[in-house]
Amino acid sequence: MPAPPDFTWPNGARLAVSVVLNVEEGAEQNIRDGDRGPEPVDELGAVPSRPMRVHGNESNYQYGIRAGWPRIVRLLDRHAIAPTVTAAALALERAPQVAADIRARGWEVAAHGLRWSHQYWMDEDKERAFITGARDTIARMVGVRPRGWLSRYLHTEATRRLLAEEGFDWHMDDYSDDFPFLDRVETAAGPRDMVIVPYAIDTNDMKMWVAPALQPWDWARYAIESFDALHAEARAGAPATMLSVGLHLRIVGRPGRIGAVDRVLGHLRAHPDIWIASRSAIADAARPVL
Repeated sequence: MPAPPDFTWPNGARLAVSVVLNVEEGAEQNIRDGDRGPEPVDELGAVPSRPMRVHGNESNYQYGIRAGWPRIVRLLDRHAIAPTVTAAALALERAPQVAADIRARGWEVAAHGLRWSHQYWMDEDKERAFITGARDTIARMVGVRPRGWLSRYLHTEATRRLLAEEGFDWHMDDYSDDFPFLDRVETAAGPRDMVIVPYAIDTNDMKMWVAPALQPWDWARYAIESFDALHAEARAGAPATMLSVGLHLRIVGRPGRIGAVDRVLGHLRAHPDIWIASRSAIADAARPVL
């Protein structure tokens, strides 16, 4: 459902932008953590058919923590943009320096699972423990309890209800709109309205990771053109919208890709009539009119 015609974001903006920084590295599949095999997403082209650790792939992920994180933080600081960090709790636990940086900057953290794992196979008790474990670990690491949730793609019919019952008030596992909407969730304590803050796959840097992959400047051009189209609609008086730009440490934290993000962020900053905000702020601003 589109925004009401007279709705504007704070400061009169008709376009909100959400920069999402995913922290997953160290929480991916690994037999050291009891998984049946290694993480299958592998730029190195070596996914074994038997259970074993793939140390090269693990180090490829760790690049995101060691080199990618500080490089991305410097860029975001330079553009004065505070992202919503969607963090797998175990990744923060294993990289306390990342948690400390987040805490020092006051950046919002949304839960991206206890680990970077699919939920579709979990029964309700396991999924609830997965959700509460993520919530409590993130609160311990950054000092603030997360309000929002992003799954690793495949969640269950019970996920949204469990989130509502465990204190979450917005959910972003949705790609169906350019504006938030409400979902009425029947919980054990009665109905609750969960704000759905849609995410986006097409403006996500995963498009530079999975085959067929975009080259960095092609991805930047696509993200900029997506922004320009929504911005032009806003200037023409169309209902208010939002744009999500998703980033990952191990992807755009590389020297050959960080310039593409710089180009996108610089383009955003050249438009003072937009609102760059956390996802909780977007949910809060939209809720009264949903």
